[in-house]
Amino acid sequence: MHAKHLIPDPGQAYDIFFVNVRDYVQGKTTPSDAPEWDFIPSSELAELRQAYSDWHAAYLPTTKIHTPAETAGRNAAWKRSKQVLSRFIQVWFRGFPSRVTDADLLNMSIPPLDRTRTPVPPPEIQVEADLTFPGIHLVELRRIRHVAGTASDARSDYGVRIYYGLTGQPSARHPFRLDGPLTDAMELPYSVFTRRAKERFDFNGESGSKVYFCLRYENSKGQSGPFGPVLSAVIP
Repeated sequence: MHAKHLIPDPGQAYDIFFVNVRDYVQGKTTPSDAPEWDFIPSSELAELRQAYSDWHAAYLPTTKIHTPAETAGRNAAWKRSKQVLSRFIQVWFRGFPSRVTDADLLNMSIPPLDRTRTPVPPPEIQVEADLTFPGIHLVELRRIRHVAGTASDARSDYGVRIYYGLTGQPSARHPFRLDGPLTDAMELPYSVFTRRAKERFDFNGESGSKVYFCLRYENSKGQSGPFGPVLSAVIP
């Protein structure tokens, strides 16, 4: 869990949370000659204390009937102090797991990180796109997306591999050609990987040839999902 999701909004809960962190850190960093937590620089400790003082001074007037200006001042102080507190948590608590234990975090009302790695499964859904023709010998796949009616899984659908092949005479750039209509996506000899929602192909010198595309998702391990529908067009 990131610090920005665990820090309360401006108000009493934030004040209590900040005081708890400040006081716990104070206890762990004193006495100054032999502190239990000796890895946090004194300048960082001073900045944390000052951030709380700044916040609390602006917060106090809003604990009773107060003006809109006082509310605005409290909210501004919350944003300033939250930046300091959030960075402090990320750098000095999350960055030293051997020194700041899960018990320490719980004592400060900070949820420990879940260190259990969740396996990323292979993609299970298909992917499709729209074919467009932005110019002579240009073919672009737009709105690369999961097939309508299916729900995407961001962990598995890390990116898309676009397979393609052309008919016509072999060339130095595309020596492998399709002999006829595509019957199996695995026959497509070329592929590119993308994480974008569109991909442009420049088939210079191939006007009149037919091009076939077929897409499938890949996760971050390179595991592939099922092929989507075959797309084809005559190159303009």
